Amino acid sequence: MDTNYKHIKVIGFDADDTLWVNETYFRDAELEFAKLMAPYETANKIDQELFKKEMDNLPLYGYGVKGFVLSMVEMAIELSNNMVSNATISKILDIGKSMLNKPVELLDGVEDTLNVLSENYRLILITKGDLLDQERKLEKSNLTSYFHHIEVLSDKQESNYAKLLEHLDIEPSEFLMVGNSLKSDILPLVNINAKAIHVPFHTTWLHEQVNTEETEQKKYRTISSLSDLKSILD
Repeated sequence: MDTNYKHIKVIGFDADDTLWVNETYFRDAELEFAKLMAPYETANKIDQELFKKEMDNLPLYGYGVKGFVLSMVEMAIELSNNMVSNATISKILDIGKSMLNKPVELLDGVEDTLNVLSENYRLILITKGDLLDQERKLEKSNLTSYFHHIEVLSDKQESNYAKLLEHLDIEPSEFLMVGNSLKSDILPLVNINAKAIHVPFHTTWLHEQVNTEETEQKKYRTISSLSDLKSILD
């Protein structure tokens, strides 16, 4: 585990489930969808099929609430064998609108941590998903002023990060990424020789989970709260 951060000049932060609550709302929406589809299939089967549909649609719709809602609509049509009512489709759309209108709930210690670190580091926000939704959440969060740059990526793979760092003229050795997803926020950075700190969230989307083999060569640090960054980087 590499814990030498003395060369770090720029810190990147993930947004969803690192700065504020997000995945919890998706789990709640899945439960609501399962209730709507209960006449056609078991809850477990509905959950499995919805996830498959989301994965099939990722290349088309990308990440975020809108793609999730479209996947639910498609799944409702398929599970019901084209028998689903307009009223049920309307309720599915309402689930999506409710998600988009959720208040932004900051996680513990977020603003204080950003305030302290912004005095000595250049902070940037690197998230993925729907641009409009991410911009809306950032505005609601009142955290915009802490970030020198905000980037909404279509995906978070090594190539995405490498291209962004080059564009911003940031050396990987001077960059630290902080996030809750090993797959999206941590391992890609380690693989391009940047630093990464993992801050787990209590709920992780199945698509973001990684197997133990990928984490055996642990070249990153795990902390329990974003507030721990202040002492680590002091």
